[in-house]
Amino acid sequence: MRTVRRGAVISCAIGLSTGSLLAPVQARTPETPPVWHDDATSRVEVLALLQSLNADLLSHPSATLTLERWCGAHHLAAEAKVIAERVRGMDKPLPADAREQLAIGPDEPVRYRRVQLSCGGLVLSEADNWYVPSRLTEAMNQALDASDTPFGKVVQPLHFRRQTLAADLLWSPMPQGWETGAPLPPATGELLMPHYVLQHRAVLFDQANRPFSLVVESYTSNVLAFPQPALSSR
Repeated sequence: MRTVRRGAVISCAIGLSTGSLLAPVQARTPETPPVWHDDATSRVEVLALLQSLNADLLSHPSATLTLERWCGAHHLAAEAKVIAERVRGMDKPLPADAREQLAIGPDEPVRYRRVQLSCGGLVLSEADNWYVPSRLTEAMNQALDASDTPFGKVVQPLHFRRQTLAADLLWSPMPQGWETGAPLPPATGELLMPHYVLQHRAVLFDQANRPFSLVVESYTSNVLAFPQPALSSR
């Protein structure tokens, strides 16, 4: 079950990570979906949708199933089926505070896995996973090394629980102070979005309450790759 550490922000006050405020990049593939207009109503709609998705992800144990429901509800694909695909040949250094979060010493081996979750050819999420092989069984480590089987399925016999450490909006369509009259950015016709819009960071614990995996899930702007609602105010 996902749990949120006290101080993690969940809704409108979700923290903005300054490192994610990159130049606008349209991540949407393989087709170009209908655009979102750059106006006040559209920006409020997008903010509400991102908050709704974030709340759904925090309140359900499976990100994959949550994304499948989102995909189906917003008609992102003909079939609302999320596919996990392992990205091979990549490596990322362990985050600076990860050894403390995993309760391991400086010499404890850690392995890395990266997975993309997609629906209808649209990559909705990219997950970085650092795990401690000594806290898994030999069979689990072999399966993780030799197959594309999702990590959660491989380690399911551990009956693990998940603790969410942070849930951050990486981009907000509304400027800080908008609710008290702060002006919107200059309109560009189409509302441009960065590649990543939402990020979760969590630790997995086994039944003995030992942490064995740190996961960082980065959700892309493809989660909004559906036709903009036609509101009467437009």
